[in-house]
Amino acid sequence: MQPTREQALDLLKKYNQTPGLIKHALAVEATMRHFARYFNEDEEKWGVIGLIHDLDYEQYPEQHCTMTKQILEENNWPADYIRAVLSHGWQICTDIKPETLLEKTLYTIDELTGLVTTSALVRPSKSILDMKAKSVKKKWKDKRFAAKIDRSIIERGAEMLDMELSQIITLTIEGMATIADQLELDGRLAD
Repeated sequence: MQPTREQALDLLKKYNQTPGLIKHALAVEATMRHFARYFNEDEEKWGVIGLIHDLDYEQYPEQHCTMTKQILEENNWPADYIRAVLSHGWQICTDIKPETLLEKTLYTIDELTGLVTTSALVRPSKSILDMKAKSVKKKWKDKRFAAKIDRSIIERGAEMLDMELSQIITLTIEGMATIADQLELDGRLAD
């Protein structure tokens, strides 16, 4: 069985009601789909895994990834999907190192989508649609800005992907921009 987006979204919403967590899942999904197109990979699979990656976070933050594994196994998800989801927590809450291109991408962009979001929200336009990588890199240097975002994870991921950080940031912005309206990063929050 290859899980569908609809199944993933239903499962996500069963375990998560917080709008911020839903938006984060959508941002990661859109970014994963964009990277899949960039790498000429399976966009549907990459998107579904991105959408479901934080399935257990709202209800089981202390058991993050552990409960996701259990929930996905109970729902008969394929082992490679489960492994990919668990790998995003490498050295945080799992010991599953990202090995595949999909896993390395998810590991890299999970935290980065949060930094891109916060960077967009402090712009006068409050939009991702006019944002460039240099804006995010400028904020990157300020460790007090979005202090909870672990930049070292993003850097390790970039090394795993053997890609420049600026390129990864650009691709992440492009991916998130495809659903800017759903993320409320389309300028609607500007003064």
